[in-house]
Amino acid sequence: MNNQRTLVTLEPPVRDLIKQMAKEKGISISSLCRDLICEGLEIFEDRYFNRIVSEREDKFNWENGLTHEEVWDKKQK
Repeated sequence: MNNQRTLVTLEPPVRDLIKQMAKEKGISISSLCRDLICEGLEIFEDRYFNRIVSEREDKFNWENGLTHEEVWDKKQK
């Protein structure tokens, strides 16, 4: 994997907080920023898929759906 450097400009209060957090964790500022960005992307992804699930649930006909037991019983046979 080829890591690419990305320049990010932070406001002084945010930069100071990031710097302090990295120091407390004993990691570099860039590592902390990478971890925070990845965590933010995971949260974004979770919200995206949650929205899709909610839309599908609204349209789902619960009367015709199978129960958990019915689904698993069918897979075992």
